Amino acid sequence: MSLRVDLNCDMGESFGAWTMGRDAEALRNVTSANIACGYHAGDPGVMRRTVRAAHAAGVAIGAHPGLPDLCGFGRREMHVSPAEIEDMVLYQIGALAAIAAAEGTRLRHVKPHGALYNMAARNERLAAAIARSVAAFDRDLLLFGLAGSALLAEGRAAGLRVASEGFADRAYEPDGSLTPRSRPDAVLDDPALVVRRAVRMVTEGRVTATDGSEVTLLVDTLCTHGDTPGAQALVQRLRAGLEASGIAIMRLDRDGSAHA
Repeated sequence: MSLRVDLNCDMGESFGAWTMGRDAEALRNVTSANIACGYHAGDPGVMRRTVRAAHAAGVAIGAHPGLPDLCGFGRREMHVSPAEIEDMVLYQIGALAAIAAAEGTRLRHVKPHGALYNMAARNERLAAAIARSVAAFDRDLLLFGLAGSALLAEGRAAGLRVASEGFADRAYEPDGSLTPRSRPDAVLDDPALVVRRAVRMVTEGRVTATDGSEVTLLVDTLCTHGDTPGAQALVQRLRAGLEASGIAIMRLDRDGSAHA
């Protein structure tokens, strides 16, 4: 079987007069869009414009729910109960799904954002709350989560299809977690290094951690970020590098199958 991977990008993260990322350029190179739902970023107008653009580009649309922290961009951990997380995530999925329906399309996946994503990667109760909210809304939605994380395990336990995610432009710790953004080595900006790591994740299922050890991981989808310097040139090189290595870039549909 030929190698293939989905390429996703977080977007729709502008708010009011404040612009974040270059979504139009990203949509030319990725196969999945994780669209902010108004809690960590985004607003109703941004959400609708981003859904419309992704739909027109043939890019799969996913909800990107986060913590209610616009000032911190959803990257600060908060003390929240599983019940609160379940309600917050359901609310955000529903908002984006309504906009998608108005634009003649529908959601394909859900990927938590930032601190919520990292908290759910290690906390089974929070991960289960997210999985419950997704399953309660639509059991056919794919749940994206960090490779090897509690979020994927709880998603499967809830009867959901899951997609194991790798990060092309982030450093990894020996336990498979992402290096905290508070550290200067957390985000990688060397295009050649990013491409080499991404190709190895897909072809070998391995990535080198910050201490030099090897982390084993399964990757169905690779994440890129549109808010880092040089991000658009980086994603272009990433896609070209993956394809040059014989890896097809294909979106994952609701049944888990891949389509160009």
